[in-house]
Amino acid sequence: MVKKWNSCTFAIQILNNRTAKSVQPKPNNMKKGIHPENYRFVVFKDMSNGTSFLSKSTAATKETIVHEDGKEYPVIKLEISNTSHPFYTGKNVLVDTAGRIDKFKKRYAKKD
Repeated sequence: MVKKWNSCTFAIQILNNRTAKSVQPKPNNMKKGIHPENYRFVVFKDMSNGTSFLSKSTAATKETIVHEDGKEYPVIKLEISNTSHPFYTGKNVLVDTAGRIDKFKKRYAKKD
């Protein structure tokens, strides 16, 4: 019986014949000292719907808030997040921040 080979079975055969010694580790060529060291826990608060979540960040802020776990964390206020953005929520509700829609309509309104 003649065994048929296609590209997929050939690739699988090559991978099966490899040994752990034949795969060389890649050298670590990442630059040293370019990543920030001052990561800390920060609460991100969506100002359009009031939801908040805890994550690590290096962003500077002076305001603090008591989170759900009872601890006090620095807070970063967001205009929009995944809980209020129409793409993630599936709703076509546009959040008007700082009257941008009104400014646009006023600027480009039809003139008689």
